[in-house]
Amino acid sequence: MATLVIDIGNSYIKTAVFNVDELVWVQSSVTIDEKLIEQIAKQYKPEKAIFSTVKTNNESWETSISKHIPLVKFDSSMATSIKNHYRTPQTLGLDRLAAVIGAHAMYPDQANLVIDAGTCITYDAVDQGANYYGGSISPGLNMRYQALNYYTASLPLVNPNAGFNEDKGYDTTTAIRSGVQNGIRFEVLGFIQDSFSINTDTNIILTGGDSIFFDTLLKNSIFAPHIKNEPHLVLKGLNAVTLHHND
Repeated sequence: MATLVIDIGNSYIKTAVFNVDELVWVQSSVTIDEKLIEQIAKQYKPEKAIFSTVKTNNESWETSISKHIPLVKFDSSMATSIKNHYRTPQTLGLDRLAAVIGAHAMYPDQANLVIDAGTCITYDAVDQGANYYGGSISPGLNMRYQALNYYTASLPLVNPNAGFNEDKGYDTTTAIRSGVQNGIRFEVLGFIQDSFSINTDTNIILTGGDSIFFDTLLKNSIFAPHIKNEPHLVLKGLNAVTLHHND
Protein backbone atom coordinates (compact mmCIF):
# COMPACT_ATOMS: atom_id res chain seq x y z
CA MET A 1 0.00 0.00 0.00
CA ALA A 2 1.61 3.24 -1.17
CA THR A 3 1.27 6.61 0.53
CA LEU A 4 2.23 10.05 -0.78
CA VAL A 5 3.78 12.27 1.89
CA ILE A 6 4.55 16.00 1.54
CA ASP A 7 6.44 18.15 4.03
CA ILE A 8 6.31 21.88 3.27
CA GLY A 9 8.99 23.68 5.27
CA ASN A 10 10.23 27.25 5.42
CA SER A 11 12.78 26.80 2.65
CA TYR A 12 12.09 23.54 0.84
CA ILE A 13 9.35 21.07 0.07
CA LYS A 14 10.00 17.35 0.46
CA THR A 15 7.79 14.93 -1.42
CA ALA A 16 8.01 11.19 -0.82
CA VAL A 17 6.32 7.88 -1.51
CA PHE A 18 6.20 5.10 1.08
CA ASN A 19 5.29 1.46 0.57
CA VAL A 20 3.91 0.78 4.05
CA ASP A 21 6.95 1.91 6.12
CA GLU A 22 9.58 1.70 3.36
CA LEU A 23 10.68 4.94 1.72
CA VAL A 24 10.75 4.19 -2.01
CA TRP A 25 11.07 7.67 -3.54
CA VAL A 26 11.87 11.17 -2.27
CA GLN A 27 12.59 14.57 -3.79
CA SER A 28 13.34 18.03 -2.43
CA SER A 29 12.24 21.14 -4.33
CA VAL A 30 11.20 24.76 -3.84
CA THR A 31 7.73 24.31 -5.32
CA ILE A 32 5.22 21.52 -5.84
CA ASP A 33 5.13 20.31 -9.43
CA GLU A 34 1.56 19.26 -10.15
CA LYS A 35 2.65 17.30 -13.23
CA LEU A 36 5.06 15.35 -11.05
CA ILE A 37 2.21 14.51 -8.69
CA GLU A 38 0.26 13.14 -11.65
CA GLN A 39 3.26 11.00 -12.62
CA ILE A 40 3.55 9.71 -9.04
CA ALA A 41 -0.14 8.84 -9.04
CA LYS A 42 0.29 6.80 -12.24
CA GLN A 43 3.58 5.12 -11.29
CA TYR A 44 3.11 4.32 -7.60
CA LYS A 45 -0.68 4.43 -7.35
CA PRO A 46 -0.76 5.77 -3.77
CA GLU A 47 -4.02 5.07 -2.01
CA LYS A 48 -3.75 8.12 0.24
CA ALA A 49 -1.74 11.27 0.81
CA ILE A 50 -0.83 13.40 3.81
CA PHE A 51 0.87 16.76 4.00
CA SER A 52 2.23 19.07 6.64
CA THR A 53 2.89 22.75 6.09
CA VAL A 54 4.22 25.75 7.99
CA LYS A 55 2.02 27.95 5.79
CA THR A 56 -1.63 28.72 6.46
CA ASN A 57 -3.12 29.51 3.07
CA ASN A 58 -4.79 26.90 0.90
CA GLU A 59 -2.86 26.20 -2.28
CA SER A 60 -4.16 25.16 -5.69
CA TRP A 61 -2.04 22.03 -5.62
CA GLU A 62 -4.17 20.68 -2.78
CA THR A 63 -7.18 20.59 -5.09
CA SER A 64 -5.04 19.12 -7.85
CA ILE A 65 -3.75 16.27 -5.68
CA SER A 66 -7.19 15.57 -4.28
CA LYS A 67 -8.37 14.81 -7.82
CA HIS A 68 -5.98 11.85 -7.91
CA ILE A 69 -5.45 10.79 -4.28
CA PRO A 70 -7.44 11.21 -1.05
CA LEU A 71 -5.54 13.96 0.77
CA VAL A 72 -5.47 14.89 4.47
CA LYS A 73 -3.73 17.78 6.19
CA PHE A 74 -1.75 16.79 9.27
CA ASP A 75 -2.70 18.50 12.51
CA SER A 76 -1.98 17.98 16.19
CA SER A 77 -5.14 15.94 16.77
CA MET A 78 -3.65 13.18 14.60
CA ALA A 79 -0.66 12.66 16.91
CA THR A 80 -2.29 9.72 18.67
CA SER A 81 0.83 7.52 18.90
CA ILE A 82 2.38 9.85 21.49
CA LYS A 83 1.09 11.61 24.61
CA ASN A 84 1.30 15.30 23.77
CA HIS A 85 1.57 17.45 26.91
CA TYR A 86 2.36 20.69 25.06
CA ARG A 87 0.31 23.42 26.70
CA THR A 88 -0.68 25.05 23.41
CA PRO A 89 -0.83 22.18 20.89
CA GLN A 90 -2.45 24.45 18.31
CA THR A 91 0.75 26.55 18.17
CA LEU A 92 3.19 23.64 18.07
CA GLY A 93 5.07 23.48 14.78
CA LEU A 94 3.78 20.50 12.85
CA ASP A 95 7.26 19.67 11.59
CA ARG A 96 8.43 19.37 15.20
CA LEU A 97 5.47 17.18 16.07
CA ALA A 98 5.92 14.95 13.03
CA ALA A 99 9.63 14.54 13.82
CA VAL A 100 8.83 13.39 17.36
CA ILE A 101 6.26 10.93 16.01
CA GLY A 102 8.85 9.65 13.53
CA ALA A 103 11.43 9.20 16.28
CA HIS A 104 8.99 7.27 18.44
CA ALA A 105 7.92 5.09 15.49
CA MET A 106 11.51 4.21 14.60
CA TYR A 107 12.75 3.76 18.18
CA PRO A 108 9.72 2.82 20.30
CA ASP A 109 10.07 2.30 24.04
CA GLN A 110 13.25 4.39 23.96
CA ALA A 111 14.05 7.96 24.92
CA ASN A 112 14.75 10.15 21.90
CA LEU A 113 16.07 13.68 21.50
CA VAL A 114 15.36 15.07 18.03
CA ILE A 115 17.66 17.85 16.82
CA ASP A 116 16.27 19.33 13.62
CA ALA A 117 18.86 21.56 11.98
CA GLY A 118 17.04 23.61 9.39
CA THR A 119 16.15 27.29 9.08
CA CYS A 120 15.87 27.11 12.87
CA ILE A 121 17.39 24.53 15.20
CA THR A 122 14.78 22.72 17.25
CA TYR A 123 15.27 20.35 20.15
CA ASP A 124 12.39 18.03 21.03
CA ALA A 125 12.40 15.02 23.32
CA VAL A 126 10.01 12.09 23.62
CA ASP A 127 10.62 9.69 26.49
CA GLN A 128 10.41 5.91 26.55
CA GLY A 129 6.78 6.17 27.61
CA ALA A 130 5.91 8.19 24.48
CA ASN A 131 5.49 11.39 26.49
CA TYR A 132 6.23 14.69 24.76
CA TYR A 133 6.35 17.78 26.96
CA GLY A 134 7.90 20.34 24.63
CA GLY A 135 11.23 21.54 23.36
CA SER A 136 13.33 24.49 22.28
CA ILE A 137 13.70 26.68 19.20
CA SER A 138 16.97 28.40 18.34
CA PRO A 139 18.29 30.37 15.31
CA GLY A 140 19.69 28.12 12.60
CA LEU A 141 23.23 28.07 11.25
CA ASN A 142 22.71 30.38 8.28
CA MET A 143 20.35 32.62 10.24
CA ARG A 144 23.13 33.34 12.74
CA TYR A 145 25.61 34.26 10.05
CA GLN A 146 23.07 36.46 8.29
CA ALA A 147 22.02 38.19 11.53
CA LEU A 148 25.60 39.22 12.33
CA ASN A 149 25.92 40.79 8.90
CA TYR A 150 22.46 42.40 8.87
CA TYR A 151 22.45 43.90 12.35
CA THR A 152 25.98 45.33 12.32
CA ALA A 153 27.65 48.03 10.23
CA SER A 154 30.91 46.30 9.43
CA LEU A 155 30.75 42.56 9.96
CA PRO A 156 30.87 40.63 6.66
CA LEU A 157 28.54 37.83 5.63
CA VAL A 158 30.49 34.62 6.27
CA ASN A 159 29.60 31.19 4.93
CA PRO A 160 29.52 28.07 7.13
CA ASN A 161 32.56 25.81 6.99
CA ALA A 162 32.09 22.24 8.17
CA GLY A 163 35.86 21.78 8.31
CA PHE A 164 36.41 24.62 10.79
CA ASN A 165 37.76 23.23 14.08
CA GLU A 166 39.58 26.13 15.73
CA ASP A 167 38.73 27.08 19.29
CA LYS A 168 39.03 30.78 18.45
CA GLY A 169 39.26 33.09 15.46
CA TYR A 170 42.50 34.71 14.24
CA ASP A 171 40.80 37.33 12.05
CA THR A 172 37.29 38.74 11.63
CA THR A 173 36.06 35.94 9.38
CA THR A 174 37.31 33.15 11.60
CA ALA A 175 36.18 34.99 14.72
CA ILE A 176 32.64 35.04 13.33
CA ARG A 177 32.94 31.41 12.30
CA SER A 178 34.20 30.47 15.76
CA GLY A 179 31.40 32.35 17.46
CA VAL A 180 28.68 30.87 15.30
CA GLN A 181 29.88 27.31 14.89
CA ASN A 182 31.46 26.81 18.31
CA GLY A 183 28.42 28.52 19.81
CA ILE A 184 26.15 25.99 18.11
CA ARG A 185 28.39 23.12 19.18
CA PHE A 186 28.27 24.18 22.83
CA GLU A 187 24.53 24.72 22.58
CA VAL A 188 23.90 21.28 21.07
CA LEU A 189 26.17 19.55 23.57
CA GLY A 190 24.37 21.36 26.39
CA PHE A 191 20.95 20.13 25.28
CA ILE A 192 22.30 16.60 24.83
CA GLN A 193 23.93 16.65 28.26
CA ASP A 194 20.65 17.78 29.78
CA SER A 195 18.83 14.86 28.13
CA PHE A 196 21.49 12.42 29.34
CA SER A 197 21.10 13.69 32.88
CA ILE A 198 17.59 12.21 32.69
CA ASN A 199 18.32 9.07 30.63
CA THR A 200 21.82 7.98 29.60
CA ASP A 201 20.39 5.69 26.90
CA THR A 202 18.78 8.54 24.96
CA ASN A 203 19.01 8.37 21.17
CA ILE A 204 20.27 11.59 19.59
CA ILE A 205 18.48 11.87 16.25
CA LEU A 206 19.80 14.43 13.79
CA THR A 207 17.64 15.62 10.91
CA GLY A 208 17.19 18.70 8.72
CA GLY A 209 19.26 20.33 6.02
CA ASP A 210 22.27 21.02 8.24
CA SER A 211 22.22 17.68 10.07
CA ILE A 212 25.38 16.45 8.30
CA PHE A 213 27.17 19.58 9.49
CA PHE A 214 26.06 18.83 13.06
CA ASP A 215 27.21 15.25 12.75
CA THR A 216 30.67 16.57 11.92
CA LEU A 217 30.61 18.76 15.04
CA LEU A 218 29.58 15.86 17.27
CA LYS A 219 31.46 12.90 15.80
CA ASN A 220 34.33 13.22 18.28
CA SER A 221 32.14 13.78 21.33
CA ILE A 222 31.35 11.19 23.97
CA PHE A 223 27.80 11.11 22.61
CA ALA A 224 28.84 9.87 19.14
CA PRO A 225 27.68 6.24 19.74
CA HIS A 226 24.17 7.53 20.44
CA ILE A 227 23.87 9.71 17.33
CA LYS A 228 21.60 8.60 14.50
CA ASN A 229 21.18 10.47 11.23
CA GLU A 230 17.62 10.42 9.91
CA PRO A 231 17.39 13.01 7.10
CA HIS A 232 13.78 12.07 6.32
CA LEU A 233 12.51 11.91 9.90
CA VAL A 234 9.59 14.31 9.39
CA LEU A 235 8.45 12.39 6.31
CA LYS A 236 8.68 9.14 8.25
CA GLY A 237 6.66 10.68 11.06
CA LEU A 238 3.91 11.78 8.70
CA ASN A 239 3.83 8.32 7.15
CA ALA A 240 3.67 6.77 10.63
CA VAL A 241 0.55 8.86 11.28
CA THR A 242 -1.19 7.25 8.31
CA LEU A 243 -0.11 3.76 9.43
CA HIS A 244 -1.29 4.34 12.96
CA HIS A 245 -4.67 5.48 11.73
CA ASN A 246 -5.00 2.21 9.84
CA ASP A 247 -4.75 0.19 13.04
